[in-house]
Amino acid sequence: MAEIAREEGTGDTAARPRKAAWRSIGPGIVVAATGVGAGDLVATLVAGSKFGYTLLWAAVIGCLVKISLAEAAGRWHLATGRTLFDGWRSLGSWTTVYFVGYVVVWGFVYGAAAMSSSALPLGALFPGLMDLKAWAVLCGLVGLVFVWFNRYAVFEKVMTVLVGVMFVVTVYLAIRVTPHLGDAVAGLVPVLPAGSLVYTLGLVGGVGGTITLAAYGYWINAKGWRDSGWMKVMRLDNRVAYVTTGIFVVAMLFVGAELLHSSGIAIAKGDKGLLDLSGVLSERYGSATAKLFLIGFFATSFTSLIGVWHGVSLMFADFVAHYRPALVPAGTERDKSLPFRAYLLWLTFPPIALLFLDQPFGLVIVYGVIGAFFMPFLALTLIRLLNSSRTPAEWRNGPLSNTMLAAAGLLFVVLCVQQVRELPW
Repeated sequence: MAEIAREEGTGDTAARPRKAAWRSIGPGIVVAATGVGAGDLVATLVAGSKFGYTLLWAAVIGCLVKISLAEAAGRWHLATGRTLFDGWRSLGSWTTVYFVGYVVVWGFVYGAAAMSSSALPLGALFPGLMDLKAWAVLCGLVGLVFVWFNRYAVFEKVMTVLVGVMFVVTVYLAIRVTPHLGDAVAGLVPVLPAGSLVYTLGLVGGVGGTITLAAYGYWINAKGWRDSGWMKVMRLDNRVAYVTTGIFVVAMLFVGAELLHSSGIAIAKGDKGLLDLSGVLSERYGSATAKLFLIGFFATSFTSLIGVWHGVSLMFADFVAHYRPALVPAGTERDKSLPFRAYLLWLTFPPIALLFLDQPFGLVIVYGVIGAFFMPFLALTLIRLLNSSRTPAEWRNGPLSNTMLAAAGLLFVVLCVQQVRELPW
């Protein structure tokens, strides 16, 4: 994809440009893997099962949209030397109010959802060993201990290994179901079959789209990329990550199109739909293939869990550093700070209670509303920040970046309205 923003900007003259190299790739893999969870897999499978390859183009567009959003977040961090929360704060106190409400309520409910999602494949791989709730608690505690005691470099390596597992499993399944490549190529032509609008928007918006897109800038800083000299490296990292994720999602669409659409098989909504797929794979290709898929399912869910545990905790620590700097003394690494660890505990222990209770109705409503608004909030605030004097002139948005971010903002507003309408009012 062409450079998003002014391609030949020189940036800060004091920042020596680094050569973009494959060995530098890392934060992009982390953000892309964290954003693609079990729910995205199910949405992609359902779209493939209902419409075959017809909506393949939407998955490709979704990949391009996320490249533009992550690039914009990374460019802000590198060009300005300021964090994204610092940028939001400069837009007014309303952004802080929204962010705090989001991370408190969203984190509480998401913690339970992430633990449950990681538990499902383990329960299927080891039937009768433990109750699903016990598996979920174990996953949450393992995630807590791993993020608490490891630095970013170790975290990135583990995420990369898990992404490798996800990629190999899904591509293997896509090859195993023997896709019809002619139909797949035809699916790159934008077409909207009757009743496909919601699925199309979901595909475009769901290829790795969560708060972790906003965490990308924090991860590139944790990697040691802190000035505009790293811009080319960041852009290569971002593109490779989302192209990899795009292949991953397209592979799942192939599985849905060939295995489910051609056979008229329906799967359940939500994470349990992946267990349904495991059963179909077992019947069609044997238990070994089904178990391999469950391993990939676990890798997908657990990368989302530890990615959020790490990335959103970094964002929360940054928030606290602005308002209570004494809690994050100068020179303290954010991932070893008290606020970082406090938010880790918030993501882990209060949500465990939700595993044993039906989620309170009012909490589900609030979670759904503030969650739906986050992606429009991110896209539109990035447009404001990257077209203002807050960003050095050479790194402000160009026409392509503005077009992509505006399109993303419009898309996510429509998705936001749709999500709010579907809430159990």
